Amino acid sequence: MLAQRSTIRHNPGVPVHIDSQGATALLAREVAALSLADLPPGVRTAAKLCVLDVLGVAIAGSREPVTEVVRTALAADGTSAGTGDAAILGRPESVRALDAALVNGTAAHALDFDDVAAAMGGHPSAPVLPAALAVAQSRGLSGAALLTAFAAGFEVECRIGAALTGHYERGFHTTATVGTLGAAAAAARLMRLDAEATARALGIAATQAAGLKAMFGTMCKPLHAGRAASAGVLAALLAEQGMTSADEPLTAHQGLAETQADGFDDTFITPFGEPWYVPQALFKMHASCYLTHAPINALLRLREEHPELPEETDTVELRVSAGHLHVCAIPEPRTALEGKFSLRFTAALALAEGTADESRFTTATVTDPRLTALRDRVTVVPDEHLTQWNGTVTVTTSNGATYRGEADTGTPNWVDDPGEQTPGLLAKFHGLTEPHLGEARAKKLSSAVLALDTLEDLTELTTLASPLP
Repeated sequence: MLAQRSTIRHNPGVPVHIDSQGATALLAREVAALSLADLPPGVRTAAKLCVLDVLGVAIAGSREPVTEVVRTALAADGTSAGTGDAAILGRPESVRALDAALVNGTAAHALDFDDVAAAMGGHPSAPVLPAALAVAQSRGLSGAALLTAFAAGFEVECRIGAALTGHYERGFHTTATVGTLGAAAAAARLMRLDAEATARALGIAATQAAGLKAMFGTMCKPLHAGRAASAGVLAALLAEQGMTSADEPLTAHQGLAETQADGFDDTFITPFGEPWYVPQALFKMHASCYLTHAPINALLRLREEHPELPEETDTVELRVSAGHLHVCAIPEPRTALEGKFSLRFTAALALAEGTADESRFTTATVTDPRLTALRDRVTVVPDEHLTQWNGTVTVTTSNGATYRGEADTGTPNWVDDPGEQTPGLLAKFHGLTEPHLGEARAKKLSSAVLALDTLEDLTELTTLASPLP
């Protein structure tokens, strides 16, 4: 959950300043100085779990139609396998780093099954890991360098995302916008840019930041993550070659905050470790928009307690925050992608099938008469007392019985150490990757990821992340 904010608000034409050193400069110095030794054990563990999770989702997403569209478009423009040093995940192909970041970033968000950061208000790993992996592999860097850069990008995203008040509510997809800056930070760290060049990379990223929430439920949403990853790599490459940008792109007059947000809360722009955001990653166990997860969890719990509900349900009421109505309220989805952004459909799916895993999101399932009949008995009610992370459900049966449930998905699923999530994430990873890689290869890959900070180079990892030709 986000802390109460002390927000700097602005009027059109009035600059917003954090202090004499500047938000961008502070973050750039943190990125340039970060080393693996700076990451506490719990942060390292959490970062490796983020990499494991998004890598598995990307491999599974590599065969999705949207990823195929991106690959085909690049091929039509002259990009072909073997033209670079960066791997396309899930395929025995390598391309330029910019193109690999685009394809893998799209694949990482194609299933909408990648992690979430409450502070950022978006999906942190899908833009950052593909950018970092493409640069690290193309430059022959180690697993430790990749893990450090990933953490740097994640931390930058969360700070900027939290600081940009009202950004998401205005219609910007934070994964696309702030994700571009996170990807740039990770790429800059891998290129060993100093603080001044890293600040320029963040500025170049900021001026490329784009992505509209109107695209949710279409192929453009996963493209947002791919474009963020690729634009971040481009920003760092251009900064490396000396391209200039505004000194303070985040808070300056007509900068990112003034044009894309209601204000800029400088209390979130802190040195790394004050706090660490990586351990706060929220991992998805349902393959739909994260804002559907609280109602899904509540309904699954009711179904477990009352096995008769699937057959006896008359009506279902979901109470959620008003913000849900602008994100995941497609009333009658027609495609698998639209189904992931439908509170009504995901509720019906959870109640009828007892799961909302990736295999259930198909056009056939979304249009199944049995499920659509139940979906049409689901109503969604906005409730000003609820946050975006929790929800309540009320199920009324045909004989007049009423059952109520609630769930909160705003805190990580661990108590003492992020490593407590490892078994569940390994099960998710293998469920996603074994159909593409085979059981033995998937096990070797997960072991490599969990030992990422010890790998001298990434050859084994990227080789294992693709099926045998």
